[in-house]
Amino acid sequence: MASLGDEDDPARRGPDEEEEELPADLQQDEDADDEDAFGLEPTSPADSGDLPDVDDDYEAPVYALPPTKATLESEGQLTVSNSPAFKNLDDMFNQGKLTGTEVAIFKAKYMQLFEFLKRSRDSEFQLLQQAKQHTLELEHQRAELGKQDNFPDNVSSEAEKFRETLLKYNNELLLTEERVYDFEYKIQCLKEERDILKREYDRIPKADDIEKRRKQLEQDTVELQDDISKRIREQKKTTEAKRELEQQTAELREELEKVKEYLDQKKSDLIKVSGLPNQLNKETERVRKQKTDIEKETRERQNEIDGMQKQLESLEEASRRLAKDLETVKHDATQQVASNTKSQETLDKINGDLEELRQKEMTVVTDRATIDMNLRHLNLERRNLMETHSRKAREKERELKSLKKAQLQQKASEDALALVTQVHEKTKQNYDSVPRDDGSMVKRKTVLDKEVEDFRRNVAQETTLTSAEQVKVTQSIEDEERLQYKLQDLRIEVIELTRLAAIKADEREQKARDFMKAEMRHKRVIEDLKSRQLQIQDHQKKHRELEVKLKDFAKLYDVIKNERNKCVSLVQVAAQKAAEMREKIRILENEVEILRTNIGTREKHLQKLRLRHANSIVMRDQLRNDVSKQRHSDDEQNEVREQLKLDINQLNGLVNASEEAMVQLRKQSDRAVQLLNDRAVQLIERNEEVYVLQEKVRVQEAVIQRGELELRQREEELDFLRLQLKEEERQVQLAKKKVPKKRQVEDELTVLQIQLSICQDRLLQMESRTEDPTHAGRLRYLEGADPGPIELHNKCEDMEIRLAAKEEQLLERQLLLEAVSRLAEQLERRSKAGQHDTLALAKEVNGYKFRMGTVTKRMKAGTAELTMLMSTAMQLQQQVRDKQQYLQSCYQRMERGEPPSEDIEAEWLKSRMVDDRRRTERQEAQAQAAQQEQFVLGHGGVTTAEPRPNAYIPNDEVELPIPRPYGGHAPFKPTEPGSNMRHIRKPRPKPIEI
Repeated sequence: MASLGDEDDPARRGPDEEEEELPADLQQDEDADDEDAFGLEPTSPADSGDLPDVDDDYEAPVYALPPTKATLESEGQLTVSNSPAFKNLDDMFNQGKLTGTEVAIFKAKYMQLFEFLKRSRDSEFQLLQQAKQHTLELEHQRAELGKQDNFPDNVSSEAEKFRETLLKYNNELLLTEERVYDFEYKIQCLKEERDILKREYDRIPKADDIEKRRKQLEQDTVELQDDISKRIREQKKTTEAKRELEQQTAELREELEKVKEYLDQKKSDLIKVSGLPNQLNKETERVRKQKTDIEKETRERQNEIDGMQKQLESLEEASRRLAKDLETVKHDATQQVASNTKSQETLDKINGDLEELRQKEMTVVTDRATIDMNLRHLNLERRNLMETHSRKAREKERELKSLKKAQLQQKASEDALALVTQVHEKTKQNYDSVPRDDGSMVKRKTVLDKEVEDFRRNVAQETTLTSAEQVKVTQSIEDEERLQYKLQDLRIEVIELTRLAAIKADEREQKARDFMKAEMRHKRVIEDLKSRQLQIQDHQKKHRELEVKLKDFAKLYDVIKNERNKCVSLVQVAAQKAAEMREKIRILENEVEILRTNIGTREKHLQKLRLRHANSIVMRDQLRNDVSKQRHSDDEQNEVREQLKLDINQLNGLVNASEEAMVQLRKQSDRAVQLLNDRAVQLIERNEEVYVLQEKVRVQEAVIQRGELELRQREEELDFLRLQLKEEERQVQLAKKKVPKKRQVEDELTVLQIQLSICQDRLLQMESRTEDPTHAGRLRYLEGADPGPIELHNKCEDMEIRLAAKEEQLLERQLLLEAVSRLAEQLERRSKAGQHDTLALAKEVNGYKFRMGTVTKRMKAGTAELTMLMSTAMQLQQQVRDKQQYLQSCYQRMERGEPPSEDIEAEWLKSRMVDDRRRTERQEAQAQAAQQEQFVLGHGGVTTAEPRPNAYIPNDEVELPIPRPYGGHAPFKPTEPGSNMRHIRKPRPKPIEI
């Protein structure tokens, strides 16, 4: 009943809550100090090493109790590996919150803290035992002094004087100790300040370092200036390229505007025109007019040709009449041939103009078709760009919505987490506020129940009550027992129901999580379906665009096919007309040949006479030439003989010189071969060195990457250490503020610990006396009458209330003792661990600085090499871009039908001129050689007479115009056909297969 009343009593619950709040704050300060001292992250109270093994959901409150034998034995039985801190670290490592190195560091530091705690507890226990002995001795001495104080006041003795002097010296000693303690604390503070000033002085750069830094900065400024100049040049190049691109874009825009204007004009023309048939009729009429004009021109040309034929006939008649005058006939014939050639040239010019007009028409039609296709393609591209832009905008909106949803979910989850943490803290506080039942309460309750039962039975036996009252008492006792059993059954049912409620709540939360996951999957599937539908729509649009393009290409193919058919028909017509013209020209040539034969017959007689005279002259000259040649040949033979002798001597000398030269050449060739082999070996060695250097470069790059990663890690560790250093400085300042009260608190702590140990020893002695049945003074019978049950019950309640109050007071004092002991431990830990940690941190920082300096030097060297390589790479890239632009411009010019470039065109023209010149020279040389070969005789002589032909070209259209030899017969000149051949049809012999 006392336990049930304690649960509802606010007087008992209030101090417990205060007790829990105070240790929490003190525990937070202590944990923060431990983190500052040992470089650890903040840990929960469950991570401390002085807790026993409990469940994961339960965290026992920490009380700063003085060490006893039982606590030391229980702590000795604990193992560090089974502590909850190691379990939490393993769980955080498995969850990925901590790395392996951090876990190892935290475990090592935790083990150090655990060993330090064990040593401190052992030393504290020994000191308490010593203090206990000293206090007992002090009480004994005070008792002796009290006996001495019973003497009269007026009596003065040497002991009294010694006592006064002793007290005075003790007071002075205490004052000096306090001053010494203050001085030691000041000296320690000054030493720390001196160390801080030394570190700051060491951090200040020296003059040499400043000079090196200045030179390095100057070099960096020079490099930066070079880099800036390079960037400026690159910027100029880019601005020039940008200007060119802007000019090109402006030209393209102008062309686009022209095309748009042309299209607008065409659209306006199309709007103005009432209908397409009228326009087609007009076009057909215009084509008919052009056709009629061309027919008129052809008729005029035909009339001119007829007139020329008439002129030819009149000229033929004039040549027949003027056959005697050969010169006039030749002149007329040449004039006639010139006029024929002029007419042929004019006809060719007309045909060429017609072909040019047709080609221009074809180019205009193709250009129009290409412009239409380009315009359509541009419209399609514009449409595609608009669609892609709209699609990207939709995707952006969708992503923003999803981001907002995620933010809202995160905020809701954070709020829920905060509420859960609050509820957890409240439940934890309530759970901690409830006093723990270690089994003693149940045992006590059973003992009290037995005592009450025995007391009731004794009362029932001793009192002289009636049987009816005894029956009522026994019945009430049985009812009470039955109610107790029911109460126990109900408590078990309540426990089972709470367990089932917790299970159902867990199942409900699991179902809710499954439902949320299903909803998320459903939303994800819907979004995937929408994205797939959008992709299908995009593919359908692309399919439509491809169909439109195919239709355009089909139309263009039809246009080109029609134009090709027209060109083929025109080529056939031109071939027919050319055949007709060739036939007419052949007839004219036959007539000219007839005229030439008539002239030739009349010249034969004159030629025969001239030949006879010429032959006689030639014979005379030939004889003279033979005589002179014979003389000349004799002289030449003599000269040749002398020249041959000289040549033989020279050749002998040349042979000797050539042999010596051959020997030297062989030696040189051997040396060259040896040199070539040496160079090949050197080349192989250099190639191997290049491979080795490439491997070194790869290794250096890997080292640089690892160095960069390590540098980043060290920078992160430096940031972490700086934060820890700031926190330690803050804690040092807080400790400095709390130091003046340290001595007083330590004194109070020692006094309270000594009193507590004395009380515990006294309690153990009293328990041993009361528990020992053989001890005579174990119990003392009280005088007077025994109280009744109601009075005993009231006294029990009063005693329980008083016991609760005492427990509250004891808890408050324990909390104060715990706070004071933690403050003392904090200060001691800081004073001991701070020096070693700062020294280690300073050494690590210096090492990191040295490594950073070396790494920065390597990085600067690497960056310098990289900048050089990048500059060369940029130059090469610029050259490649220039070449690509030049090649692109060449392709564009070639597509427009122009030469690739002016330089190439000039070189091509120059090469054409050189080739033409060489060809003409070659032809002239061949013609001259052929002409000279005609005048060379079989025996090697040269003649100026006209050579006789040994082959002839058949005048037949069926066979090829290949020279045909005369064969074994004597060469002869075929007679030219007469004028009557025009009335005779030429035979058509069968072609000879060669």
